[in-house]
Amino acid sequence: MLKLPAMRGQLQMLSARNTTLLSLCDAFDEASSTLDRLRRNGSSDLKLIAEYETLCSDIEGEVIDICISARGKIP
Repeated sequence: MLKLPAMRGQLQMLSARNTTLLSLCDAFDEASSTLDRLRRNGSSDLKLIAEYETLCSDIEGEVIDICISARGKIP
């Protein structure tokens, strides 16, 4: 997740053991790629762009929550 550079190391360790986190990272990658493509292509569907922005933000929040709750549990 490019928006979370400070958590990259922790994300790599956690995603190796946490399938939920790995799935969320995959979903974020797909959603952010779609959002980037919509913006690049100059989509006029502002509602769809807003939905993808919200989706990316929500997934990012879930990933942060997992990382925070796992802090201190990583050996």
